[in-house]
Amino acid sequence: MNTKSNLLLDQQLQELQFIQCSLLPSEHFTFLLPPEDVAIWASLLEDRSSKRTSDSDSIVNNDPPFLPSQARFQVRLSGARIWFEAELPSLKSTPSTPPSPRSPRAAVRISVKGENISRDVQERWQALVRAGMQEVETSEYPVYELLSLHLLPKLHEELSSCSDPQNAEPEATDTPRHYHALLTSHHLVSPTKRRSMQQWSSELGITGFAKVGYPGIIYAEGPQHGVEEFVANVKAMQWLALRVRFLEPVERLRSPGNPGDRWIELQKIGEMLEEMRKQGREALITDLGIGCSSKQ
Repeated sequence: MNTKSNLLLDQQLQELQFIQCSLLPSEHFTFLLPPEDVAIWASLLEDRSSKRTSDSDSIVNNDPPFLPSQARFQVRLSGARIWFEAELPSLKSTPSTPPSPRSPRAAVRISVKGENISRDVQERWQALVRAGMQEVETSEYPVYELLSLHLLPKLHEELSSCSDPQNAEPEATDTPRHYHALLTSHHLVSPTKRRSMQQWSSELGITGFAKVGYPGIIYAEGPQHGVEEFVANVKAMQWLALRVRFLEPVERLRSPGNPGDRWIELQKIGEMLEEMRKQGREALITDLGIGCSSKQ
């Protein structure tokens, strides 16, 4: 395989990892390929993930025996009639179309699919795709940014607005539902990200913590709308392998305005486990295989 093909493959694997790791629990990624091709892509993704410690370990310097088929996949949201299908540039070059990792938008295709939707609805969504592609055309990872920053948030918004009130869970009109979320990333070092999360937590009424360093771990708790907006804000920033572990309702353990309600930064996994232990939620961390070897 030539160097350009290696670079393009490595970039596509990284973009696919970003997409998969950024999905919320209700969002689903599926390859649209024959089973044998799905197995090849899954193996390459797993191999790249295990060798992610440095650039020198990337696929660029670990030549696979052959090029995989062109990547085609769909991303769906549970309960939505609209979903998106994407096709990444072909890795197999011809004399007239050499693979180029520096012009990712040129051969990327995003289409809108749906069940029992009108032509007007499909055309409106396709127009959103075109507008979004113009905004991410200079990005190194256009499909990831288009899905995570434009299409999926819009789909969540429309699904929420179209929900049938008769089927909604009953809840007190004067008490918002309490939610919590856990996100993990390869690392959390950036002062800008840390300041932003501190600011958002204050603006949205969020408590929790950010465990900085390697790995990066973020736990947020508060009113549903605040936690959902906080998670969306975090996802909108650039990360290495950000993953939303859960975003779900949770029982409120403390009264609003409790002096212990605050946003803090932690340096060590042991400190993070102790913070969760105070709330009786340590298992939320250890069940994910994080800090299992720490002393109790």
